[in-house]
Amino acid sequence: MTSPDTRVEHTADRVRSVSVLADHPGAPSAARRAVRRALVEWGLAWLADDVELCVSELVGNVVLHAKGVPGERVAVLGLRSSPDWLILEVSDQDPTPPTLPAAQLPLSDSGRGLFIVHSLADATWWAPRDPGGKSVLCRFDLDRRPSLRSAP
Repeated sequence: MTSPDTRVEHTADRVRSVSVLADHPGAPSAARRAVRRALVEWGLAWLADDVELCVSELVGNVVLHAKGVPGERVAVLGLRSSPDWLILEVSDQDPTPPTLPAAQLPLSDSGRGLFIVHSLADATWWAPRDPGGKSVLCRFDLDRRPSLRSAP
């Protein structure tokens, strides 16, 4: 077990992928659990709350907005970590681009989830997927880790 004051050195990229059925009521919570588990295993538990909230919002958007055949819609969650950053990717089969929030509109009727994601991540973007669908990606810079406190 790693103590909280020990930095975990990454020797290689780490990758995790999880698929959840978007129409299952437990999809967002399953995605959150998978993210937290991976981040704890990788020594990045300090980032878990922010990433967990982002994955919850992004998978929630798939559940609420992504087009597809009911019962067959899938959200694919990807995590990739290097020594400098963590990338969160949530993909679905709907090619409709997300509407990223305007900087001053956190109280509008829609887009609040993406506003939260945009506020927590160091960078956000989306990309089309072949043969259809899209991915929404978030980058979390690992150099912003809270400083470790010395034991008294």
